Amino acid sequence: MGVRVPRTSVLLPGSRRPVSTTHVLRTEALIAASRQPHLTRDMNGVFCGHIATTLPHTSCTRPRQIIKRHFSHFSPPNTSRSPPLTMEARLQAVNFRGRLAAAYPWTTSPLIVGAPMRVMSGPELAVAVSRAGGFGFIGPGLKPESTGTDLETAKELLASSSIPGAPHNLLPLGVGFQIWNGDVEVSAAAVSQYRPAAAWLFAPRNGQGDVDVWTQKLREASPETKIWLQIGTLQEALDAARSASAPDVLVVQGAEAGGHGRASDGTGFITLLPEIADATKDIGIPLIAAGGIADGRGVAAALGVGAAGITMGTRFLASQEARIKKGYQDEVVRATDGGANTLRTQLYNHLRGTFGWPEQFSPRTIVNQSWREKERGTSFEEIKKKHDDAVGKGDAAWGPDGWTATYAGANIGLVTEVAAAGEIVDKTRSEARNIIQALSGGL
Repeated sequence: MGVRVPRTSVLLPGSRRPVSTTHVLRTEALIAASRQPHLTRDMNGVFCGHIATTLPHTSCTRPRQIIKRHFSHFSPPNTSRSPPLTMEARLQAVNFRGRLAAAYPWTTSPLIVGAPMRVMSGPELAVAVSRAGGFGFIGPGLKPESTGTDLETAKELLASSSIPGAPHNLLPLGVGFQIWNGDVEVSAAAVSQYRPAAAWLFAPRNGQGDVDVWTQKLREASPETKIWLQIGTLQEALDAARSASAPDVLVVQGAEAGGHGRASDGTGFITLLPEIADATKDIGIPLIAAGGIADGRGVAAALGVGAAGITMGTRFLASQEARIKKGYQDEVVRATDGGANTLRTQLYNHLRGTFGWPEQFSPRTIVNQSWREKERGTSFEEIKKKHDDAVGKGDAAWGPDGWTATYAGANIGLVTEVAAAGEIVDKTRSEARNIIQALSGGL
């Protein structure tokens, strides 16, 4: 007869002794809390400079060795009620976090990424996020050539004060590219010259075929630069994962996200990400959660459904280093109730004179006078006139009585103050660790 395994237990490989799944959760929390070499903490078990764990007969060693030794071949939990994430998927997520930590050695777990927001995520913000143990990205600029200029500035910032653990052959940050109106040759030249650690691709006009062209060009330009791809549907994820030019990382953007995302077929990451994790588990691509995350609660939720890390955009709009107008930033901090006060519409693109976005994408923005006038039936021409007049009024152009675009996520009610980017990373990481440890200790 086999060993009777309680519903809340798993079998260690090669063992007949059940071990509580709480050990798995607690060890996962300890791995997250133990990325910094100097960290030493007693958690009812062994402690050392690399990691603490409650598993019996475990000596001090590195997190990835523990994962391989104890968690690679767990039997799934013996329970008639399927958990929201299978133990196999949970262990794979832990493994992915280890892979990302190895690829980006300056980062600290849980991985917090600064999204490449167009114009607003400049080199100062990206460097500040990476310096705090996160992964900062520079967003696309007003023109393709802006990327090279921003990477040069980032290089200078890093030369004046390097980041511990950063690789010698890559910049410890990433850069984002908007495919549909980007210039792949100019972009590849910038990547070749500056060698960022990752390139984040988004918004192809013609699906995976366009992504493959960019991926191949960028990999030729800088083979060490990892390719991240932002997607918003299961089908996009499958197309990417099955491609001969599959990305190194998938950024799973939920419908809560600000800026441009899926126009009509998006859903929240809390359901989208685990479905993608299940569908791609045999392919093995780390998933980064995006959309609506503004604090440690969102990070913990994302890790719980299988994310290897998370990215925040709207939260970093309210950072001291963001390249943003004060009126815009003030409105992001002021606004609340994202469900009622944000929506997806092409109106503000068109008011700004931006046409040509692929129809599958639409931006989320904070509602203001332009939208209200549209709802009242005011003609586009009249709204456009008032919008253009408002642009000349400086910071007064934004706000509930303003007329200009304020792209932001549905999480605006969680963004309540402006802070330094490094402080945002540290606080968010600390909150997430505390939640994970509290949950693992009480299950």
